[in-house]
Amino acid sequence: MDLAIDQLGEAKRQSPLHLSAGRGDRVCNFVSDDERILYRAISGAASVGESDRGASFEHAGPRAQIFFDPAQLRAGIVTCGGLCPGTNNVIRAAVMELWFHYGVRSITGFRFGFAGLVSDSGHEPIDLTPDIVDDVHHHGGSMLGSSRGAQTAAAMAETLERRGIGLLLVVGGDGTMRGAHALYEEVARRRLPISIVAVPKTIDNDVYLVERTFGFETAFSVATEAIRAAHVEAKGYVDGVGLVKLMGRYSGSIAAHATLAEPDVNLVLIPEVPFALEGEKGLVSWLIDRLARRRHAVIVVAEGAGQDLIEGDGHAIERDASGNVRLHDVGTFLRDRLGQELEARGITHALKYIDPSYMIRSAPANPNDSIYSANLARHAVHAGMSGRTGMLVGLWSNHFTHVPLRAVLEQRNVIDPEGDLWLAVLESTGQPAQWT
Repeated sequence: MDLAIDQLGEAKRQSPLHLSAGRGDRVCNFVSDDERILYRAISGAASVGESDRGASFEHAGPRAQIFFDPAQLRAGIVTCGGLCPGTNNVIRAAVMELWFHYGVRSITGFRFGFAGLVSDSGHEPIDLTPDIVDDVHHHGGSMLGSSRGAQTAAAMAETLERRGIGLLLVVGGDGTMRGAHALYEEVARRRLPISIVAVPKTIDNDVYLVERTFGFETAFSVATEAIRAAHVEAKGYVDGVGLVKLMGRYSGSIAAHATLAEPDVNLVLIPEVPFALEGEKGLVSWLIDRLARRRHAVIVVAEGAGQDLIEGDGHAIERDASGNVRLHDVGTFLRDRLGQELEARGITHALKYIDPSYMIRSAPANPNDSIYSANLARHAVHAGMSGRTGMLVGLWSNHFTHVPLRAVLEQRNVIDPEGDLWLAVLESTGQPAQWT
């Protein structure tokens, strides 16, 4: 595993931050370039390949020597992809760090995602100052707006070059990381001294080599309210069923964590664990048995679960503006299918369906996400000021890290069906470990 971080050049300028180079003086310290965070914390695990042994991340944090001259630097910020709690916290913290601690006086906010980095989009950027971002952290969404789409790296690089941007902070999820990496490669091909540093944003928590993305904790916290409502509805009727669909295209992290936080859930369906509808061990049989024994059931399903079942039902595959597969609505599919199956068996039931997706995405960050998103932003600024590029700031073993974008794109962070998280879910719900 190659975890080396690229740099624009040698960092020769003394940092303006008033930090210490040694311990014992009760002054916060700069981070040395040789400090590393181990990739594998468990010794002797069967899952550890020889190529992973000894792999480590750069430790994130302020460096004593920086690459850019803060008085001359023009920085930029862009937010992309779906809305996510904590995005405004990132914008505010980055602006405050650049302005007050490094002395950068030119900070551009590119509007409506990567589309704002294309000259003919019509989305004029805005100047970001401490006064402009003063109270944005109280609100959900992104003050800069967002979008999805396929802008060319060449067009975006031209905008950065024309505007003299030296540091671009890119805030987004796995699709945004692909775009940021393509932009980094184009900038490098043109030999432009522009640092591209990303901050991982996705409520799905599916960015590889990052333990937790900002917005995730707020997302599953808000999701527990939907589960609580579904449980009340289910128990209010004979053979009541509460069905909650939560976000999670490829990872069931929100569904799993919300279930553990609100353990009234009887069944969780996630993309990582296929399930069957029909048959002795299928979902329909499980639900009928559950109602016969307990007279109510609460089911949580991640949006990416069961896609194979819907495709087999005659639905075609479509793609969105960014080229991502447009998922079928597993929530309404299960609502209708389970209702039909219960009716066909003469079971008088009350099935209530809840989809809180956009309530979750638009929520302001909770206190812990507020802290986390701001810390990610500050570390992204430190990394960019030191001349690092083609990377994102992550969290690993409770330490902030530098992760190369090329490594992040190798795969997604998903739930291990044999891991501790899924075991906790199985023990909480009592559901089958396998459907076959």
